[in-house]
Amino acid sequence: MGKAAVVRAFEEIRAALAVLQAEVDGAGLEAFADADAVLDAEPFSVPDPLAGLADGCLDILAGAREVEARVAGVKAKAAVGYAEAAHAVAGPGVPVVAQEMAVAAEIGCVLALGPRAAGSFLATSHALTSSLPRTLEALQSGTLSWQHAIVLADETASLDAVGAAALEAHFLDPEAQDAARGCPVGEMPAHRFRVKARTWRERHHAESIEKRHARGVAERRVEFRPDRDGMAWLGAYLPADQAQAGWNRLTAAARGLQGPGEDRTMPQLRADSFAAAILGSGDTRGGSTSRSGTSAASGTGHRPSPVRAEVLVTVPVFALMGLTDEPAMLDGYGPVPASMARRLVADGAGSFYRVLVDPRDGAPLEIGRKSYRVPRAMRAWLRMRDGKCPFPGCSNTSLGTEADHLLAWHHGGTTGISNLGQPCPKHHRLRHTTGWRPTPATTNEPPGWTSPTGRHYTSEHQDWEPPKWPPGFLPGERSLLEEALQEYLSA
Repeated sequence: MGKAAVVRAFEEIRAALAVLQAEVDGAGLEAFADADAVLDAEPFSVPDPLAGLADGCLDILAGAREVEARVAGVKAKAAVGYAEAAHAVAGPGVPVVAQEMAVAAEIGCVLALGPRAAGSFLATSHALTSSLPRTLEALQSGTLSWQHAIVLADETASLDAVGAAALEAHFLDPEAQDAARGCPVGEMPAHRFRVKARTWRERHHAESIEKRHARGVAERRVEFRPDRDGMAWLGAYLPADQAQAGWNRLTAAARGLQGPGEDRTMPQLRADSFAAAILGSGDTRGGSTSRSGTSAASGTGHRPSPVRAEVLVTVPVFALMGLTDEPAMLDGYGPVPASMARRLVADGAGSFYRVLVDPRDGAPLEIGRKSYRVPRAMRAWLRMRDGKCPFPGCSNTSLGTEADHLLAWHHGGTTGISNLGQPCPKHHRLRHTTGWRPTPATTNEPPGWTSPTGRHYTSEHQDWEPPKWPPGFLPGERSLLEEALQEYLSA
C-alpha cells in the first residue's frame, strides 16, 4: 500500500479508459488484443457495427456515470483526509480560520478550482463524511451523482442532526416510513431533485419559515457576473414576492412596448426595460440593434449613463483613434467593444484612467495624467500587470486588492513593480497567517504562489497582444503612422 499502490491504481484506471476510448472511436477491443484483460472479450461492434457502436456508447455512458460518482466519493474522502492531516501537522499555533483557508487553497489548486468552488467542495465533502452517511454510501455505490450529493448537503445545511437524517432517509432509504415515491433520486436530474428536497425541507424544518425568511431578507444583495462578447449578468437576491412582482412588472412593461413596429423579442424588451429602470435613463432601447444594423447604445442618440465609477480601460491606441475596432480591456470585466471604450474615454468619471498600449508589442504605453503621481501610477501599473488578485483561481478584481511587498520592507524589499503584488484582502491574510508564500514577480508578470506543501502554482498572466494595425499600412509606411501617434498622444 501507500503511494506506489495509488500510482498503480491510476495506471490501471488509465488503461481501462484507453479501452473505452477505443470502443467509442469504433476501434473495438481488437486494438488491445495483447492485453490479458481483454483477450477473451468480444467487441460490441459486431455483427451490426453501427447498432453495436451506438448501444456500446450508451453502455459506456451509463458505466461512466457510475464511475464518476464513485470517483467523486473517493475525492470527497480524500479531501477530508487531507484537511484532517493538514490541521494536525499545522498544530495549535495556526488560527483555525487561516488554516481552513490554507487547506481550501491547496485543494483548489490541486483540482484547479477557484476559492469559492474549493470551499464549497470541501464543505460538501465534510457534510458527506460527517453527517450524511446514506448519501456517501449512495455516492460510493454509483447510484447518486455528485450533483445530487451537493443538493442533499445544501438542503440539510441548516437542519439539525435529526432533520438532516430524516430528509436523507426520505429520499435514500426505501424502507423509511414516508419514503419518496416515483422516480429514484439518482435517476432524475439534479435540478428537479433540488425542487423536491427543498419542498420537503420547507415542510419539515424545525424552525419556522418566518424566522428563516427574516434572515434571508437580511442577506439580500445584487450580484454581477461577467460574460462573453461585452455582456454581463446582473442579478438580485430578493424576497420571493418582490422578485416575482419585479418579473411581472418587467413582463408587463415589455408587453406594453410590443407593436407592429417593434422588432425586439420579449427577452430583449424585458432586458431593456430593466436597464432603463435601474439606470434612470428612460431609454428603453437599451443596447439593442436597430434595423439598419447600428447599435443604439453606441449611436448619437445614446444617453450616457449617470453612473460613475473608478475604472481602468486598456485601449489599443488605434482603436481609440477609430482606425480599428479591436476590443479594449475593461478592468474587472474583460474585453469590451472599442465603441464602448471610446465612449468611456469621452464620458468617463473623474476617477477614470485611460491606458493606451504600444502598437508594436502591446506593452502599456501611457497612463492618464490624472494618475501621473508616482504612488497612483505605480498602483495603476500593478492593476494593468495583474488584472486581478494573482492567487490561483481567485476572481477578485484589482479594484478590491491591496498592494503588498513580496520581500518585506524590513527585510530589504524595495517599493518597485517587480517586488509588489496585489492580493485581495482574503489572500493577503492567507499570505501572512499561513505557509502560503508568493514567488518573485517581474514588471510584466505577477507573482506565483508556493503552498505549505512546497507545490508551486503559477498565477494567471495578462494576455497582452500587439494591437492590430489599421488596414492598408505596409511595414515601411508604419513609421509615418507612428509619427501621427506621437502627435496624438502629445495633443
